[in-house]
Amino acid sequence: MLVGDVEVAISSPSKVFFAGRGETKLDLIQYYQAVSEPLMRTMGGRPVLMQRYPQGAGGPSFFQKRVPATVPPWLSTTTVETVNGTPSEALVIADLAHVAWAVNLACLGFHVWPYLAAAPAFADELRLDLDPQPGTGFAEAVLAAHELRALLTELGLTAFVKTTGKRGLHVYMRLESQWDSYQVRFAAVAVARELERRRPDLITAAWWKEERGARIFVDYNQNAPHKTVFGAWSVRGDNKNAQVSTPLHWDALSSVDPKTLTIATVPARLATDGDPWSTINDTPQSLAPLLALHEADMAAGLMDAPWPPVYPKQPNEPDRVAPSRARQQ
Repeated sequence: MLVGDVEVAISSPSKVFFAGRGETKLDLIQYYQAVSEPLMRTMGGRPVLMQRYPQGAGGPSFFQKRVPATVPPWLSTTTVETVNGTPSEALVIADLAHVAWAVNLACLGFHVWPYLAAAPAFADELRLDLDPQPGTGFAEAVLAAHELRALLTELGLTAFVKTTGKRGLHVYMRLESQWDSYQVRFAAVAVARELERRRPDLITAAWWKEERGARIFVDYNQNAPHKTVFGAWSVRGDNKNAQVSTPLHWDALSSVDPKTLTIATVPARLATDGDPWSTINDTPQSLAPLLALHEADMAAGLMDAPWPPVYPKQPNEPDRVAPSRARQQ
């Protein structure tokens, strides 16, 4: 199959990837072709983690960070590291042919690193994951997203929003290439805490699930070093509905149902409404206003927020013990 100027070998193009809907491997490749311009705007030049579904969406899957031993000579890769420092040769989305090559391996969507392969020392994306907790849903995530946007606007910053492809929302900022993932995570922690102070009824920064309640959790740890986030315009494989992690205009948030944003509907929406993230790369922004919030929290005596358990213990991090368990000790 010719994808751009590259001939990509596609085996079993009629294999059904989305049972009950009927879309095939070829349909998925054609979807990515239909959204290729905005897709490459957000994912082009970045390393990705592939999640492969050999039996199609909704079936068992596995993550593949390393590309196979035998790959086409034109395939672009780069060395990434795991939390423990183990290197891997990961796929870089250099063009749409690389997307089609991965789809042929039953990779339905892509988990994307927050930096360009050409500049791995700098995280140029802040990614805030608004995660509905039990008792909340998409409507509450929308309210939280507007609170987040208001905060960033006060600080002179521009945010872009997309669905996660599930019940939540992701809010992104494009950053100047000046800060590493540790600094970006500090900024994310500060944002989560400030939002919780402003709307404790709606938003929580609590890492421990037992403390979150029926609120929207701002998952700051999605910005920890070596973390990937499910990419814009990518198609979810963990259900059979072919839902897309879809960039949206802010004024469309309250009227959209994320379940209707699928590979069958998103291309037409893009053709009608345009790319809501068309300007995301135009003016990279400073992280300084958010780092100022972090420094104010540290000056007030706050410790760092807890890290995920796979990370080494960090400076100024509290004990990684759930509060209920700590009380029992």
